[in-house]
Amino acid sequence: MTVTFADVEAAARLLEGAVSPSPMLAAPKLSALTGADVRVKYENFHVTNAFKERGAVSKLSRLTPGERARGVIAMSAGNHAQAVAYHATRLGIPSTIVMPDTTPHVKVAATRGFGAEVVLDGETVAEAQVRASAIALERGLTFVHPYDDPYVIAGQGSIAMEMLAADPDLDCLVVPIGGGGLISGMAIAAKAIKPEIEVIGVEAALYPAMWNALRGEELPVGGPTLAEGIAVKNVGVLTREIVARLVDDIVLVSEAELERAVNAYLIHQKTLAEGAGAAGLAALFAQPARFAGRKVGLVLCGGNIDPRILASIMVRELERDQKILAFRMTIADRPGMLGLISGKLGELGANIIEVHHQRQFLDVPAKGATLDVTVETRDHAHAEAILAAFREIGLPCRRLDSGAGG
Repeated sequence: MTVTFADVEAAARLLEGAVSPSPMLAAPKLSALTGADVRVKYENFHVTNAFKERGAVSKLSRLTPGERARGVIAMSAGNHAQAVAYHATRLGIPSTIVMPDTTPHVKVAATRGFGAEVVLDGETVAEAQVRASAIALERGLTFVHPYDDPYVIAGQGSIAMEMLAADPDLDCLVVPIGGGGLISGMAIAAKAIKPEIEVIGVEAALYPAMWNALRGEELPVGGPTLAEGIAVKNVGVLTREIVARLVDDIVLVSEAELERAVNAYLIHQKTLAEGAGAAGLAALFAQPARFAGRKVGLVLCGGNIDPRILASIMVRELERDQKILAFRMTIADRPGMLGLISGKLGELGANIIEVHHQRQFLDVPAKGATLDVTVETRDHAHAEAILAAFREIGLPCRRLDSGAGG
């Protein structure tokens, strides 16, 4: 194999004093939700809020004095960019990061803030890689690949070493897969320490790149996903070989399951997980019977999520749980009707969030109006009671689909 457990052990020694071990804690509330005995490894606690620092330090620490002087280059739209920038600056190594033109400004600013020269080029990370490769040749820079590099893979493997040192009785590790660097390193370490442990990978259903590569299938790859950190169309050459040998299975998770997992980390663990970081928990939601009763180690591999996306997820989860109810009714267009409806909602203990009154729809009688109401409710039973109460007074309601179903 291209990377050995000895390589992972050597990388772990290089991390001492540079990347602090992250905590792994029991998660009783997540265990109750999933039926598994859950332990969470909080890789979002690092300076750049993601696991990528491990691989970056492992690679950067191996550079020769000449390579350090010339500098390094990487392509990334997120966590790898910030990890390389931060640790290169800390080690006195010039760094250049090529990011797609479409990268959110906050990520560009963060990468520059860590001391890197940022070059914006291309629509995708793949296009950014072409530019990065050209700059590397032109300036004689060392390329730091985000996943398909032996030293990067070895650095990520230190996570599994820490997890099994903290709890040797883990039955299973559930690990997100993008290009495969994280799961490759972790599988090498985990199988060396405890050969019987099961290592399960998780991909977003919209980006089943490793699934396709290993199974010879051609599931569609692409589309907007919450888990942009693992939205990879082409897996690594090194990582594909390692995953094929050591990873027991791959689970594909839906966008709804990813959203539920991000929300569960926030609500129950009081911690931020980006979509990719929450993929392991999403797998437990997707296949609860598979993990029921087992001691499962999850890697919360990153917490860099856009606050606006997080706010949207929280509202959508309230809608899924029917703690927010949206409904439409047709009413007589006469004075007092809104007062009657708001008074009834008050009696029922529903908090009004939004009201939209519309007279112009052609499917509404000329002397009528359509009223769309969004209210906050306690639970499913409360929502059903509200709808039933309006039916009883001659104002039947039609529940509106928020688009958050699933």
